Amino acid sequence: MEETVIVQPKELHQLIQTKLEKSGLKPEHANEVAKHLVFADANGIHSHGAVRVDYYAERIAKGGVTLEPKITFEKTGPSTGIVHGENGVGQFVALKSLEYAMDVAKESGVAVVGVRRMSHSGALSYYVKKAAEQDLIAISMCQSDPMVVPFGGKENYFGTNPIAFAAPRKVGDPVVFDMATTVQAWGKILDARSKNKDIPDTWAVDSEGKPTTNPHDVHGLLPIAGPKGFGLMMMVDILSGMLLGLPFGKNVSSMYNDLTKGRDLGQIFILIDPKRFTDLEQFKENIETMVSDLHAIPVAEGFKQVYYPGEINQLNFENYMANGIPIATAIYDYLTSDTIHFNQYGGSNAFAEKE
Repeated sequence: MEETVIVQPKELHQLIQTKLEKSGLKPEHANEVAKHLVFADANGIHSHGAVRVDYYAERIAKGGVTLEPKITFEKTGPSTGIVHGENGVGQFVALKSLEYAMDVAKESGVAVVGVRRMSHSGALSYYVKKAAEQDLIAISMCQSDPMVVPFGGKENYFGTNPIAFAAPRKVGDPVVFDMATTVQAWGKILDARSKNKDIPDTWAVDSEGKPTTNPHDVHGLLPIAGPKGFGLMMMVDILSGMLLGLPFGKNVSSMYNDLTKGRDLGQIFILIDPKRFTDLEQFKENIETMVSDLHAIPVAEGFKQVYYPGEINQLNFENYMANGIPIATAIYDYLTSDTIHFNQYGGSNAFAEKE
């Protein structure tokens, strides 16, 4: 049984912000990262929540994040642009990039905005949900370091390369869907490690290319649905890396290898204003009808309800924000300690292992 402690959102936010400020991050940037990580934990996406603070703090303290980046927006056309992030902390750079993209979408109806040279930006659902709350349809993708065995291969090439989507609805919170293009995100395995918990043998392979249930033995993740997931992760890398003139595939920088250098990652936002295509209120009503239709479908044996993709995360969010968020005791002990970081990630491979 994993040991957890229930932490109220405000306390968790303050603990994270304090730790990041002590590592060297500006208060404004630390505040945004803390908002993001609390959002992830409250959604039940613990792989992108407080479990990341120790790593972030180590990278920040060692100079791998630009503390005062000059974030600029280069508009390259009526609906396109590039944000230059100067390897600032990813969550802050991505939020500023989203704000630029939303302005463009509201002005021209569509926005395609790429983000060049940023640090790890966390759960993409955070950003697309914000856009949908402004009555925009949003898609975001980002590249990550190579840790996935391609379909039919034995060596890692692409990253987990996630895709997120959100759309506004009439009554409830936006429909939000966020997925890695692997069977499971690396962060989920990192979360399992922190809890000393086995993983399903369909998630990853060991150094011999064999399925493993031990999160500490993982040497390669598996693409979702075999060649289909492989194709999606290639698409994500092209759109969020190659399209922006950044390193791609096996050349994407390692999350853990050299924490003194910026990561030079890419992300892309594709925003659509529904009003340019249909009646906005009818569109939102149709999303509401779709949700109701899905809820009304008779359930298969062993299930309580048909949920739309991403709905369980939203239910988690409502519950945890009201009643407190479960955090691994070891992580909470770290957050409440005087330790800035444990110096455990630098020089590690893609799976946070010393080589």
